Amino acid sequence: MTEERFLVTGAAGCIGAWTVRSLVHEDTPVATFDRSQDQHRLQLLLSPDEIQVISSYHGDVSCFEDVIHAFEDFQPTHVIHLAAMQLPFCKADPIQGALTNVVGTVNLFEAVKRIGLKMLVYASSTAVYGTADEYPQAPLAHDAILNPHSHYGVYKVANEGNAKVYWQDDGIASIGLRPYTVYGAGRDQGLTSTPTKAMLAAAVDRPYHISYGGRCAFQYGDDTGKIFIMASRTSFAGAEVFNIGGESVSVPGVIEAIEHSEPAMQGKITFNDQPLPFPPDVDNQELVRVLGPLPNTSLLDGVKETIDIYSAAVNDGSIPMADVEAILA
Repeated sequence: MTEERFLVTGAAGCIGAWTVRSLVHEDTPVATFDRSQDQHRLQLLLSPDEIQVISSYHGDVSCFEDVIHAFEDFQPTHVIHLAAMQLPFCKADPIQGALTNVVGTVNLFEAVKRIGLKMLVYASSTAVYGTADEYPQAPLAHDAILNPHSHYGVYKVANEGNAKVYWQDDGIASIGLRPYTVYGAGRDQGLTSTPTKAMLAAAVDRPYHISYGGRCAFQYGDDTGKIFIMASRTSFAGAEVFNIGGESVSVPGVIEAIEHSEPAMQGKITFNDQPLPFPPDVDNQELVRVLGPLPNTSLLDGVKETIDIYSAAVNDGSIPMADVEAILA
């Protein structure tokens, strides 16, 4: 049996770091590919000795030469593509957003084809959907009509379409996964990151204001990374995209979970009552049908672990207080 070897793009990001953590903890060889050389999220989740066992490739997914070098050198058996510019950064720089998110994904498919692999797992997003009022029936169905309202969402739709063409023309199977509100240690940027920042604030006993309200599906970073790994190990024919789902929780419910873990935070976390524009709940039954039961950490447990990770990192100096202040600013 061939030894598994995972290549994870975008491993410097939150989901990427959690994905790598799971692979390292199960002693599966893993390589990271990222434009950023900042390892602060990996350092939050892994010890220095654990980080040493990771193969690391520095490159840009929009540059095919960088991508194919990593593939040919590491010879992965499984590929999880998470590298992307997030929604606010795509809005600020649509050209670079398209190069990274669309051209970068095409480059991953081309590299998979070049070295003879038959499967790619990649991150899409619930940003491919329209606003909540466009979907009166809840939860949001697996096959709901796509109607993105952002460059980021349009780029993700393009990736889903290109994936279908790679299956049609080249027999490259793929599973795209649509996360929603991922939270957990390392989720320190992006549109939906402020609930996690509130957990960091709780770790240092600081007040904090969450930037939105309403209800949405929350997915713990550890669970999300493991779901990407499960998808990559699944025997699958076709090019399909699935909602990850998650526990639909109100922002006040998140605040209650933080206060439950850190009672001293009572009344210190506030929020903007304006909900996110996306539907508050999504249906993941099609993904469960394909992968089987999914990991599902309770909100209370996920919030507690997040605060504990941040507290330990602050106490041992892994996160300098200047960095904490910058994240919370």
